[in-house]
Amino acid sequence: MTTTYPFSAIVGMDGLRLALLLNAVSPAVGGVLVRGEKGTAKSTAVRAIAALLPEVDVVAGCRFSCDPAAPDPSCPDGPHEPATGEARPARMVELPVGASEDRLVGALDIERALSEGVKAFEPGLLADAHRGVLYVDEVNLLHDHLIDLLLDAAAMGASYVEREGVSVRHAARFLLVGTMNPEEGELRPQLLDRFGLTVEVAASRDTEERVEVVRRRLAYDEDPEGFAARWAADEDALRERIAAARALLPRVRPGDRALRQIAAVCAGFEVDGMRADIVTARTATALAAWAGRTDVRTEDVRGAALLSLPHRRRRAPFDAPGLDENKLDEILRRFEEDDPDPDPDPGPEGPESPDDGPGGRGPDGPGGPDDPGGRPQEGAAEGAREQAPPAAPEPEPSVPGQRTGEHEAADRAAEADDGAGGGTGGAGGERAAVGAAEPFRTRRLDVPGLGEGAAGRRSRARSAHGRTTGARRPRGALSALHLTATVRAAAPHQRARGRRGPGLLVRRDDLREAVREGREGNLVLFVVDASGSMAARKRMSTIKGAVLSLLLDAYQRRDKVGLITFRGADAELALPPTSSVDAAAARLERLPTGGRTPLAAGLLKAREVLRVERLRDPSRRPLLVVVTDGRATEARRAGGSTPVERAGRAARMLAGDGVASVVVDCESGPVRLGLAGALARELRGTRVTLDELRADSVTELVRDVRTVSNTRRAA
Repeated sequence: MTTTYPFSAIVGMDGLRLALLLNAVSPAVGGVLVRGEKGTAKSTAVRAIAALLPEVDVVAGCRFSCDPAAPDPSCPDGPHEPATGEARPARMVELPVGASEDRLVGALDIERALSEGVKAFEPGLLADAHRGVLYVDEVNLLHDHLIDLLLDAAAMGASYVEREGVSVRHAARFLLVGTMNPEEGELRPQLLDRFGLTVEVAASRDTEERVEVVRRRLAYDEDPEGFAARWAADEDALRERIAAARALLPRVRPGDRALRQIAAVCAGFEVDGMRADIVTARTATALAAWAGRTDVRTEDVRGAALLSLPHRRRRAPFDAPGLDENKLDEILRRFEEDDPDPDPDPGPEGPESPDDGPGGRGPDGPGGPDDPGGRPQEGAAEGAREQAPPAAPEPEPSVPGQRTGEHEAADRAAEADDGAGGGTGGAGGERAAVGAAEPFRTRRLDVPGLGEGAAGRRSRARSAHGRTTGARRPRGALSALHLTATVRAAAPHQRARGRRGPGLLVRRDDLREAVREGREGNLVLFVVDASGSMAARKRMSTIKGAVLSLLLDAYQRRDKVGLITFRGADAELALPPTSSVDAAAARLERLPTGGRTPLAAGLLKAREVLRVERLRDPSRRPLLVVVTDGRATEARRAGGSTPVERAGRAARMLAGDGVASVVVDCESGPVRLGLAGALARELRGTRVTLDELRADSVTELVRDVRTVSNTRRAA
């Protein structure tokens, strides 16, 4: 049996340890979401807290861990006769990212239903985790519908299963912990709000603290049992303190003053709904119990707000969760001035940290001032996004031109613009980055046809989850049984198979699996023109706002995104395809402009990136979004083709690969040459203007994309 790393031996990370301990004291707090970079011991801390939970008494033989003192009256294994329970350690159940809905909530026992003709429920992970810990590593990568089921159960303390003729309810109260690396993508705000607390963790930059982390880890790896034995006394003290705080918790009541403080703080940070107030009150109550008090004080309210509000405050798109501590202190100070009734005597110190008191690492113990491993880490300051005001719209009518002297004049004008940005695109031609205009809600751009990629919210796809559209014979291992179709296939053969009595005689050929249709996430690859001609017309702020809007849409639809920019003499992969839309937004914000317009290089770079991604993830379909005015102004090659001809050739190669594409036409001015439209035709894609990109536009963009795709297939 593997020896768990001791919780009390974890160095630093006071916020994470306190959040976990408060949930251990009061599971009603609602769990904790741990956000942080890789390698910061998130999983180690979660596994360690499970070992500190008190043992639980369970009814012998009950698959749902009923308490013998108060068994669940709706337990599927009940009713339970009065009996003496048996004690066992609290479980820690891990939910894999690739788990199915059946594995999470349970389902009909198909084997017994078909062989014995009885309805029997097979419990899932929610039943296993009852009265223990449910741990979801990389929760941001979990399918949205599974997160909804998980958080609903955590909020209600029960799991409801209504499917395949089975109607079951069972208790499901557990300490919910999710960990995630924000670089791999964020959770949607609606899901963030369902976690009680959130904590940001980062590796310490203090040399001595890092040395202590390594020293302890090496000691643990060398002799896990001996290392755990050295921390056994501290672990026992923490375990006893958790039990004492749990026993004290029912007697802790937040007074009217504390509730008014909580309401003032939540209103001051403009959080939506009332969940924030309720969670903050529960957390402040748990803090008071952890400190051994029955009264809730100002320091409890402050500590609770720092844990329960960062992910609930209103913030700009792509801003990381965070809380301005100075603003929090100002709100509490103003409350004290308006309501001067003093709190009960708080004593010489505020609420105890995980290191204080019994079982902690006090002043003289490990982790105290004399222990380099106990220094608290600094909190991250709240970020702010600077946004430039939207560029003024240019309402001039579009006048398409032919490839004659008008085009050549336009090319000369574009080259002049590019020359103002540095001529050949050298370092001297780079212009400072401009801020993005205010983002807006965009129309959905989707890939035509029916895919089979990762679950998301963009294009139609066959998926394991979604509405059932039919049944088919299994292809390989049976994934999702279509019970009705299976029974229909087996029913005509029962007499020939000699069936006698209950049950259904089923053969392998009778099995049918459900065919379901849902939505998939796509790879949205942005190819953005950052040349001097774009900056010369002061359009980059508007263009960045449009791309930022598309990135926000990609974030909500669970896409992977990549960013290619072209300017000067070549194209650059500014951001390799990633699930972190935040990273793409940050790169876009810092994007400089200037130089010539190597459109062909940008398209060829996109083709190469898509080729590599197709090998890595062949089921994820790409959507190419080219943001340009269609101009191409590279230096002419002696005796070679023109920049426009090279761009057209690259576009036809992408079209030949079957890449779905959209060209966002950024051309403006009194004379418009329609070059972006010509590029869209070469790509066999769709052209859309910046105005048509908005969701409130009258243009049916999705229908246009599908129409072009149908035309391509007919051709």
